[in-house]
Amino acid sequence: MPRPRDTDDFGEYDGPSRSQRKRDAAELYDLGLDLIAMSPPELDALDLPERLRDAIDLAQRITAHGGLARQRNFVAKLLRKVDVEPIRAAIEQRELDQKLAARDFHRIEAWRDRLVAEGEPAIEALLAAEPGVDGAQLRELVASARAERDAGRTPAAARELFRRLREALAARPPAAG
Repeated sequence: MPRPRDTDDFGEYDGPSRSQRKRDAAELYDLGLDLIAMSPPELDALDLPERLRDAIDLAQRITAHGGLARQRNFVAKLLRKVDVEPIRAAIEQRELDQKLAARDFHRIEAWRDRLVAEGEPAIEALLAAEPGVDGAQLRELVASARAERDAGRTPAAARELFRRLREALAARPPAAG
């Protein structure tokens, strides 16, 4: 006669499975790698426990492969005792800031290249899209950059054009154009 299924046969919940514990440990290890890759000012902004910060600083100085691997594991072990959510949030914010900065850089670079390549039509498009840009200065810089390009000289005016565009366009949402 078959036994009736009883909830006692399965025992009580012991906590996360071994697989889940391994996934959690791998996440903490990866978080430790991210922390080790950060610069000292970025780490200062995180308000880490002193022992964890010391372990990260030491890991950044170790050059021996085996020693570095042990130190990475130690950092991950220390992370088990810390609330990692604020750390994760700070790292995500850092990555977002880097992506936004890269987006701004590429947008400004594209405008500079377009201005130098097309001239007046691109200037008009930029002035229409970004009304705060000084048109007279922009025209002067574009003319200088185009002359440098045509003469094969060092692109000093193009660099200056990039700097002026960065001042005018950085940290602003992209407009049409």
